[in-house]
Amino acid sequence: MGLLSHDWIVLLVTLFGTLFLIGELLVNMRGLFGVLGLGFISVYFYSFLTPDMFALMMFVYILGLTLIIIDGKVVNDGTLATIGATAMIIAVGFSAPNWVSGLYAVIGVLIGGASSLMFLKVFKRREMWTKIALVDQLSSEMGYNSMKESYADLVNKTGKALTDMRPVGTIQIDEEEYSAVSNGQWIYKGDELRVVSVDGTRILVKKTSKPTEE
Repeated sequence: MGLLSHDWIVLLVTLFGTLFLIGELLVNMRGLFGVLGLGFISVYFYSFLTPDMFALMMFVYILGLTLIIIDGKVVNDGTLATIGATAMIIAVGFSAPNWVSGLYAVIGVLIGGASSLMFLKVFKRREMWTKIALVDQLSSEMGYNSMKESYADLVNKTGKALTDMRPVGTIQIDEEEYSAVSNGQWIYKGDELRVVSVDGTRILVKKTSKPTEE
């Protein structure tokens, strides 16, 4: 095993390998981080494995990275990224000659993956992550604006109180239920009311009739 006979060296090798490989996915370093990361990880696997197992575990490790990329570019829900990270951990853990070295290797992967986020504060973020963040922001804004427009249509519409409003309660307009607040009036269940104004999702209502007798 040579140099990797020391467990703390195992930790550093897997740490830097994962740090640079994930860093290459996060920031645009024109492949430099990718080469460094592959170098460290190759040294780790080559030191402990036969050529056949070296190829297998490298495949599992790279597959994990690929799943993280697919999650970032296509799925973007974290599922494939979690599976990918697990595959990377399994690859380095099972490649170690003993459980202590395996534990150090796994810790190195975890620390390296977490530390790679620091590159975002120093280097230019890759476009795919910027586009994903922009799409999420636009989707949220579109959803919020759509809600605001639908609530704005309620102004001057009439309905009835489904609960007593003191001053907050539930109202019904056009067979739809909404949470609303009165303009200081005590509104009883069954009272007819009118929407006075809408501010975002805050619906202000005013009573238009006396309490309904049951």
